[in-house]
Amino acid sequence: MKIIVAGKGGAGKTTVSGTVARALAMAGESVIAVDADVNPMLGISLGIGIDETERLAAVREGLQHGHTEHQHDVEGIIATFGTTAPDGVQLVVGSRMDGPDSGCPCCGVTPDRLLRELDADDRVVIGDLEAGIGIVTRMDTGNVDLVLVVTNATGKSVDVARLAADSALARGADVLVIANRIGADDDLDAIREALGYHEILVVPEDDAIRHADEQGLAPLDGPRDTPGILALLGLGERLAVRAAA
Repeated sequence: MKIIVAGKGGAGKTTVSGTVARALAMAGESVIAVDADVNPMLGISLGIGIDETERLAAVREGLQHGHTEHQHDVEGIIATFGTTAPDGVQLVVGSRMDGPDSGCPCCGVTPDRLLRELDADDRVVIGDLEAGIGIVTRMDTGNVDLVLVVTNATGKSVDVARLAADSALARGADVLVIANRIGADDDLDAIREALGYHEILVVPEDDAIRHADEQGLAPLDGPRDTPGILALLGLGERLAVRAAA
């Protein structure tokens, strides 16, 4: 199964991506987590720490300067630009290059290409996308099974979520809206009004997740019995059932 996580910057999609990836692995799935953000921080939410996260980003950027050896197949890309995160999740950084002429056909420099080429027949591939809807609009029809659209209650976040959901549907993917950091019932009003034709999963405001973000830690490396964490663990278990079907 292939999943991508989209939404406006700051909506919490990296936290959702990392926590759900580990929940899937805890449920017995083989998981590859692709950091497709231009500011690759998925490693933090997965629990590998800031030093290893920055090392992977530097290895990827090394292609521009000839410091990193080119890879000619997907498994080589995973080995060179990746690492093993807690619970056995395989993280691979697929950030695009800064320079306009630094593209490398053999290394699948663009994250949408890497996501397209990764085989998901016997594993779950979950991609944390760059902010906005760019990669969603470039997806090949049928290439992704599910798009998790993460949104907060703000108008701009909801607008981006609606565009992402519409683009995903147009490309044959299922959509699940993640209403994230919801503190009151009226926080859901705008989300339901704009996206109520999709299933909406509510992730409550959670101090434990906020504290983990502030400290640069993975949410799952703290208390696991808080409302937001329980909602994301439940989502991971649900997706594991779908992947196994």
